[in-house]
Amino acid sequence: MVWITGRSACLSLPDRRKMNCSRTFFRYSRLATLFSLSWFLSRRRISAGHGLCTSAQQLSRDVTLFHHDRTRFFRLLSVFCGGQVLFWTYLAQFAYTGLRDTSETKDKEKAESTKTTGLAGMWSFEMNLGSSAWRYGFTAGCLAIGAGMVGLGFLFTRRSVNQIILHQGGRMVTVCTQSPLGPGKGRKITVPLSQVACYAHRQESSSFIPLRVKGHKFYFLMDKEGTVTNAKLFDVTVGAYRVI
Repeated sequence: MVWITGRSACLSLPDRRKMNCSRTFFRYSRLATLFSLSWFLSRRRISAGHGLCTSAQQLSRDVTLFHHDRTRFFRLLSVFCGGQVLFWTYLAQFAYTGLRDTSETKDKEKAESTKTTGLAGMWSFEMNLGSSAWRYGFTAGCLAIGAGMVGLGFLFTRRSVNQIILHQGGRMVTVCTQSPLGPGKGRKITVPLSQVACYAHRQESSSFIPLRVKGHKFYFLMDKEGTVTNAKLFDVTVGAYRVI
């Protein structure tokens, strides 16, 4: 037995069927409205992106998409690397000329001294820092550390982005790197837009935005503190992800 309560109890069977049909039609009409609205929004986004790409291809002049001047920092970095080179070079020179071979002196002391036994003999050891192996090892190690410090500083300078320019027509991009000599004195790389890609969104990166340029092994780094002059145009051109 089926109990019918509420307003439906006062209606006849044909009226109840009409009410159920109207409810079903109302539900499907709502779903169709939501679907059409989502389709309209997606088409609007696609058309907006297509419009930005079209506007990028119709640029009448060069546009600076990103700019960040850190000349003072890289001058301090150059001074630091220069100081490291001088320090480790001096240490290498001291290791090569100052360490003396003491093997003959120790042999004489061994012959004159008594033999040590017990716990003192267990912890005693001999090390001739003036031997050829130690002397050349210290010298090479100091020179390697100094060269490594200079190499890291040079690589970081060559991979830090100072300016990104999108040229007229939207097909070519110039990436300018930082330099301790001042803005515009660094390296300039001009490549097609299809050979440039960002591997992280500018709003997701915490400190640096990695920029990949085809033909170069390491990433170029865009500092988050820099200025993106045209965010929408940047996102659809240089900031877009591409498989390179």
